[in-house]
Amino acid sequence: MRKIWDDAVRTLGGTPDAGDLMERYAEPHRAYHNTFHAVSVVRDSSALADAFAFSVEERAVLALAACAHDVIYDSKPGEDERASAAWARERLAGLEEEHIARVESLVLATITHSSDDPLAHVLLDADLAILGSEPEHYDRYSAAVRQEYSQYEDAVWRAGRAKVLRSLLDREDLYVTEPARRLWDGAARANLARELQSLS
Repeated sequence: MRKIWDDAVRTLGGTPDAGDLMERYAEPHRAYHNTFHAVSVVRDSSALADAFAFSVEERAVLALAACAHDVIYDSKPGEDERASAAWARERLAGLEEEHIARVESLVLATITHSSDDPLAHVLLDADLAILGSEPEHYDRYSAAVRQEYSQYEDAVWRAGRAKVLRSLLDREDLYVTEPARRLWDGAARANLARELQSLS
């Protein structure tokens, strides 16, 4: 992932400085939001981007946002993403402001999972690719997320998780891009419904 970061920075005319990128994702409290997740989002966002006419620079911006989107993670929704965006801005100092601001906005879009930016559509869909994985992979994901929120009693966790699952299932479209819908929507809805049933 560091090489992807460095190559993207060079593409945008900068001098790479990934700082503690890899160390952050390797923190012991990360059961799910770890290096494997970040690399998966980098990979899936790149694959989805192949279906669109993004410029080389836009793809570099997308790669940087995918690398940075969960670099700060303390199970504090909203705060984590804002801190990750700030981390990216600091690491990317020296690039043109246009590029820095777009990376920052892509990372911030993961707070609400909504944006008008086509690059964000790809990033957000890649971030949710796990929902459409094979059932056993999905089950490992949900168990890992539970582990990251182990500070909550089971009843509190179940209520909160059920609310999240219902909000996802209530969406007309889980995924924004057509390629992601084709790849993952059916399996994602089945996985979400199965987990929701297990919480009742």
